[in-house]
Amino acid sequence: MWLHLLAVLGLILLYRWYRQNQILENLLDKYVFITGCDTGFGNLLAKQLDSHGINVLAACLTEKGAQILQKEASSRLQTVILDVTDSQSVSSAAKWASTLVKEKGLWGLVNNAGIGIPGGTNEWLTKDDFMKVINVNLLGTVDVILHFLPLIRKARGRIVNVSSVAGRINITGGGYCISKYGIESFSDSLRREMYRFGVKVCIIEPGFFSTQITSTDLHKENIKRCWEKSSEEIREAYGEEYFRKICSSSDNVGALCTTKLSHVTNCIEHALIAVHPWARYSAGWGAKFILVPLSYLPTAVLDFLLIMGQPKPAQGI
Repeated sequence: MWLHLLAVLGLILLYRWYRQNQILENLLDKYVFITGCDTGFGNLLAKQLDSHGINVLAACLTEKGAQILQKEASSRLQTVILDVTDSQSVSSAAKWASTLVKEKGLWGLVNNAGIGIPGGTNEWLTKDDFMKVINVNLLGTVDVILHFLPLIRKARGRIVNVSSVAGRINITGGGYCISKYGIESFSDSLRREMYRFGVKVCIIEPGFFSTQITSTDLHKENIKRCWEKSSEEIREAYGEEYFRKICSSSDNVGALCTTKLSHVTNCIEHALIAVHPWARYSAGWGAKFILVPLSYLPTAVLDFLLIMGQPKPAQGI
C-alpha cells in the first residue's frame, strides 16, 4: 500500500518537475519592461535577463541609476526615467516602449518599484504617510499596468507583480502591508480578466531580503521622525522605553534578511520564460517555511505570536 502511494507521489513530482522546466522558445525576440531598476531586485533582474539575451527595457527613478545600470549591462539594454506616481511619466514610458516593441507587443511587464517607509506604529503616522507608500506600491503599479496592457495583450505576454509575504500576513503598521494586500487582490482579478486574452499574471512574494526597503538605518530614521512629530499625548501613552525598543527591533529585522536576491529574480525569470508559470511564487526559504505557513494559523494563535514579540506601551495592559 505504502509503496503504491510513494510511487504515485513520485510520478506526480516527476510530472511537476517536467512541466515547470519547459521553457519558451524565441526568447531573444521578446521585450521585457521592468520598473524600479535603480537598485535591488529590479537592478539585478535587468542584468540577469540581459545576460540571457532578452531585450530589457529598464525603468529607473533617477538618471544616476540609469547611467550606472547601462554601464553594467550590454548595449542591448535600454533605460527610461519613470516615476510611477506620475501618470504623465507613466504614459510617456508606455509610448516610448511602444515605439521599440512595435507590432510584436511587450512580452513581459515586471512591476517591481516600491518603497517601505514611512511605516511603523500606526498611531504615529498621518494619512499622508500612508498615501506616500500606497501611491508607489499599489496605485503606481495599477497605473503602469493600465497603460501597458494594450502592449501586453498584443504579445499575449506576462505581467509579474512583486508583492510580498506581507501581502499575506501583516507584519508592520503603515501603508506597506496594505499596499501588498492590494497588489494580491488586484493581481487575482486581473489574472481572471486576462485569461481569455492569453495573458498570464503572476505574483512574487519575497520574504526578508537585504534591499533599500529593509535598510536598518532608513527604518531607524523613519521611526525617529514619526515619533518626534507625534503629539505629546501619544508619546506619553507609548513612552520612551517603547520607542527605544521599537528602534532596536530594526536591527532584528536586518539580521533576518538575506543578501541572496537571486532567490527573487529567479522566480521572476521563471514567471517570464516558463511555458507554465505559477500564479504565485514564494521567494526565499523564510517565506516558504516560516511566513507563509504562519499566515494559515488561526487568527488568535497568530495574534498571540506577534503580540508576544512586541514591547509594552507605558499605558498598556
